Amino acid sequence: MFELLPVDPKTIFLLYFWGNLFTCILIFSFSFSYANSDNRKTLKWFGLGKLILTLAWVLALLRNIIPDFASINIANSMILGACCFETMAMLSLIKTHAKKHYRFQIAITATSIVLFNISTFFDASLNARVIIGGIGIFFIYLLPTITYFTEKGKSFFKTFYVLCYMAFEILIAIRIIHRYLYPQDLIISNDIFDSLYSICLFLLTLIGIVGFLLLVKEKQDHKIRKLLNDKNQFFSIISHDLRGPLGSSVSLSEILLENIEKYSREEIKEISELLHDSNKNIYKLLENLLDWSRVQTGMIAFNPKNVLLNALIEENIELSRNIALNKNINITFESAYLVEAEVDKNMISTILRNLLSNAIKFTDKNGEIKVKLVKINQKIEISITDNGIGVPDYIKEKLFKINGKVLQKGTENELGSGLGLLLCKEFVSIHQGTIWVESEQGKGSTFQFTLPIKVV
Repeated sequence: MFELLPVDPKTIFLLYFWGNLFTCILIFSFSFSYANSDNRKTLKWFGLGKLILTLAWVLALLRNIIPDFASINIANSMILGACCFETMAMLSLIKTHAKKHYRFQIAITATSIVLFNISTFFDASLNARVIIGGIGIFFIYLLPTITYFTEKGKSFFKTFYVLCYMAFEILIAIRIIHRYLYPQDLIISNDIFDSLYSICLFLLTLIGIVGFLLLVKEKQDHKIRKLLNDKNQFFSIISHDLRGPLGSSVSLSEILLENIEKYSREEIKEISELLHDSNKNIYKLLENLLDWSRVQTGMIAFNPKNVLLNALIEENIELSRNIALNKNINITFESAYLVEAEVDKNMISTILRNLLSNAIKFTDKNGEIKVKLVKINQKIEISITDNGIGVPDYIKEKLFKINGKVLQKGTENELGSGLGLLLCKEFVSIHQGTIWVESEQGKGSTFQFTLPIKVV
């Protein structure tokens, strides 16, 4: 009959060392050879945590050879720090903007490290230090485990992964209780319980690592599928929206070429103006298509610099003023203060130009457009309000979505693809802001976007 034999601490330390070393090689190999740029940072955090853990086990193995401060204080501090890196990598897989969670993880880790070192400074028993370290690890993994457990839309790999860490947390809690009820003067005793605990912990850690890599791959595959779907929609937009203005340009140029001698100067001027407008629409559409495709392929670099937003807004208003004058539309800008912020000037200019162009397009002659810049709760909010025809509810739901085809002509039958709004959303997202529209049909629209940036 099978009987579990006790495993000595040195064997367990060696097992943890080689396991973590193998994990480091696996993670960094995966990062450099397969992962995309979005996942490399996550894998770097996870791999860095495992690398620190490997070095910590080396210090632990050298106990009684090197000073206790290195083999106990530094080693355990490194273990807690490694757990922090790992949990931050876990959170980054499900939270796009998880800075608050990161700060919480760092605070929990720092507290655990301080408490552990204080306990050693005051010569706390070995059993007490084991309990303090176990409680620290338990609370470091608690938030990510709860976050994964409460997250909606779980996949098989995510469920598998969270179950591993739930089991990990339960195992840590059982050992803390066991050490509290049955104090010992060894880090890992030679009894059956500690041997079983060490083996189970090691296996759960390895399974969790595999689950983590599968989760990274799943996230990466999901993004690839989304990019493929967006690419198909992208070509659909090109084929549909270029056909109209290109067809008009060809027809107008053909009419002009074949009948130029028959037309009067006024008729030729009228056809030329129509041809010019058609070519402008083609150029603007191609410009937006090019920018959008460059964003999707990561070819546009995010280059934030300190910019006076007031001046940038006024500059783009001036660029749009000539088009507005054709419809006798007045554009005003309101701001109670000067705001200097760290943004990508070209991206913000593109957002402003597209929103102003749309406002002009859907506003009747003699209308009015108001641009406002305000600060709300340490966020910058820019709004562009018109008194035009507004956006119907059925179109409002499709805005900012590539799979939602937007077909609405301007007040003078101006055409648009809605791609400009997609580009606005992409650029606002890069700045970690949000964009939305408030509109009532027949009473105008307000497009607003926020920039969660530090005001200087």
